[in-house]
Amino acid sequence: MTQLITWNTQWCRGLDGLVSPRRIVDHARSMADFDVLCLQEIAQGFDTMPGAPGDQPAELAALLPGFQLFFGPAVHEFDACTGRAQRFGNLIATRLPVSRVQHHLLPWPADPAVGSMPRMCTSVTLQCPELGPLRVMTTHLEYYSALQRTAQAGALHALHMEACLQAASPPRPELPDDLGTPFQPKLHTTQALLCGDFNMPPTDPAYARLLQPFPLPDGTPQRMHDAWRVLHGESLPHAPTFRLFDRRYGPDPIACDFVFLSGCLAPRLRRIEVDGATQVSDHQPVLVELG
Repeated sequence: MTQLITWNTQWCRGLDGLVSPRRIVDHARSMADFDVLCLQEIAQGFDTMPGAPGDQPAELAALLPGFQLFFGPAVHEFDACTGRAQRFGNLIATRLPVSRVQHHLLPWPADPAVGSMPRMCTSVTLQCPELGPLRVMTTHLEYYSALQRTAQAGALHALHMEACLQAASPPRPELPDDLGTPFQPKLHTTQALLCGDFNMPPTDPAYARLLQPFPLPDGTPQRMHDAWRVLHGESLPHAPTFRLFDRRYGPDPIACDFVFLSGCLAPRLRRIEVDGATQVSDHQPVLVELG
């Protein structure tokens, strides 16, 4: 089995105010012997944020021996007073062999009515023993601006479509001179998981945009599927992942942390589980298992 956990960590800050990457890793390990860990809201150099998070990518690397870590900062500032960089974004940790890493900045159209920040999708293409090539994408969409969130969902759909078209129509065969250069052959696959905090309920139009079908060159339809719906259909509502314990952002719990997967992976999905008890972040972690 291949197991993945996705979790918006609130820069590893629990509802008790304590910032602890160790608690995040320990709790994720209590859920599963995961192969891939996708974390959102990881901080580096933002020492004035609540709880004074330090260099969290470095701390997580020390806590995850045997894993490779890929940090995709959506926000990258520079503090002229201290001479230090400040970064904030997504992180993928995996113990599976890695072929490619990509960091995609998502659209950030002007919306003067709200405060907002840049958003990123980090993508890692893995070699999975059970599944073969697997593209894992993790992201965190805008909370305050529906305009920006909708544009970002459209960009994620376009990124997945582009990757599937690359897999269906790969570039010309490599030439000897390409080896060891940026033109060397790339691993493309239609097998993909897209996970993270999408900051929207399933009723949001941007959710439907992510699931919109598209054709391959031979006419074969492709689309993403919500892993929760694959296993539970429409009969069981999504388990809430936000505002279970902290109601500062609204009165009712909602589901906004999802795992989407390409159609070819839907038959391989074995389990999806939301931990509704932990309070070491303001979001709940989501586990999926494929085999």
